[in-house]
Amino acid sequence: MILSDRDIREFMRLGKIRFEPEISEDQIGPGSVDLTLSSRFWRLKEGVKLIDLAGMGFEDVVEEFVAEEVILPPHGLIIGMTREKVYIDEDLCGWLEGRSRYARMGLAIHSASGFIQPGSYNHQVLEISNLTPYPMKLKAGMRIVQVIFELSRSRTTKPYRVHGAVAKDQ
Repeated sequence: MILSDRDIREFMRLGKIRFEPEISEDQIGPGSVDLTLSSRFWRLKEGVKLIDLAGMGFEDVVEEFVAEEVILPPHGLIIGMTREKVYIDEDLCGWLEGRSRYARMGLAIHSASGFIQPGSYNHQVLEISNLTPYPMKLKAGMRIVQVIFELSRSRTTKPYRVHGAVAKDQ
C-alpha cells in the first residue's frame, strides 16, 4: 500500500518516518515527499580510460567535491545526495522518483538504485544524468527528487540502517 499525504503525516507523527533536517509542509505532495539536493557531489576522475566493473570500486573512479552550483555537461553523469537524512521504520520501504518538471527537460535522477530498503536511516544517493545535448545547471537546495513510501506486509528482520554495508556511513 502506497502512503497518501494523510498517511505520511500520520507516520511522521508516530515517528515511523522522519527527516533531518525537518521538512516543510509544502514538501509533502498527494502521495510523496519532495527532497532537496545537498551541496555534496561525486564526479568521475580525470584520466579514467576504462571502468572495470569486476575489478574497480566506486572510490577508484570518482572524486568527491562540495559546490552550491554544478554544471552538468551534455550526456553527463554526477552523483549527488539529498540534504535530508530519511528514517523509515522496519515495516516501510520507499521509492525515489525524479520530479516530472525536470524529467521533461531531460534530467534523470536515478538509473538503477531508486529503492529505499526497510529500516533505512540515511541520505539518499542520486545518480543524476543529463539526457540532453545541452549543459544543465543544478543548485543545492533544489527539490529534484521525490520519495514515495510503501507499507511492507511485515517488518524486516534486517533493518538497512543496521545491516546495510554503506548505510552506516551516510
